[in-house]
Amino acid sequence: MQTRRFLVDDTQDGERLDVFLTEALEGELSRSRLKTLIETGQARLGGAPARSAKQKVVAGETVEFTLPAPEDPKPRPEAIPLDICYEDDWILVLDKPAGMVVHPGAGNPDGTLVNALVAHCGPSLTGIGGVRRPGIVHRLDKDTSGLLVVAKTELAHRGLSEQFAAHGKDGRLVRAYLAVVWGEPQPRKASVDAALGRSATNRIKRAVVPAGRPDARHAITHYETLKVGDAAAKASLIRCRLETGRTHQIRVHMAHIGHPLVADPLYGAGMNTKSAKLDPTARATAEGFGRQALHAAELGFRHPQDARRLSFLSPLPADMAALCHAFEIGVPENVTTRSDG
Repeated sequence: MQTRRFLVDDTQDGERLDVFLTEALEGELSRSRLKTLIETGQARLGGAPARSAKQKVVAGETVEFTLPAPEDPKPRPEAIPLDICYEDDWILVLDKPAGMVVHPGAGNPDGTLVNALVAHCGPSLTGIGGVRRPGIVHRLDKDTSGLLVVAKTELAHRGLSEQFAAHGKDGRLVRAYLAVVWGEPQPRKASVDAALGRSATNRIKRAVVPAGRPDARHAITHYETLKVGDAAAKASLIRCRLETGRTHQIRVHMAHIGHPLVADPLYGAGMNTKSAKLDPTARATAEGFGRQALHAAELGFRHPQDARRLSFLSPLPADMAALCHAFEIGVPENVTTRSDG
């Protein structure tokens, strides 16, 4: 628990208490969080308890504000190894392996990325919404590997969330993925602009839906074919850049244009019969891949604390490199591969 004191100057006379504290704390807490703390008796004006967040401050008086210690997180800490690319007092960037769930939920109460982050970060998590937990601003599917940025403070969480909400339209955010898809996309470079909503036949799936449907969400994926394989069963290595970030967006969009991701259990139905054209060794690699062939390879954003540009690249995982080899896809020189898996 920490109590801070601020003197109201002439220029601040008559400001709402929550506005004054937002400025005094330099955005450390959100207005909604401040409102809750004020209403639970954590603010005093001139020695008297504040009545509400709307109460006006007076020049010359002292505002006292008590910030409670963050509550312990509900996800229990677990010492799970993490591949950390960057870390400071505000954020952490990591390379998530395939098979790791990001957040605890039904069927996955532990063993998740959040459990690992709670253990790794410990006291450096200053509290988001009053709870000592990492701020997850975007997610990757369990079986998608690659780069994720996580907030360690409430201020960082809001700053990153604003960038992700803007979907990169302001040039601050870049998210790009590498994928192996069935066939050879034509044209080789294009954009898929198709709204996404819930599938009518499977509650865990998304589908391309009419833009006017109530649950439709605008979605745009830009793709570029990097290499096409020489094997009898044609497949291609592509780069997808997200303009929006909807659930399963790349997987649905590529299936929509007839080129689903190799080994995608939800959106690649019926396509794996193509692997029968491969030689036995290559066929075993393709059919035993075990996850959608998708990797979050590029991530760029502005640091939420000082606005400097940060950019990260993640090598193509060993399993996807082996998949490319099975389809005789020559990995381009500008795409590095991970040899240790």
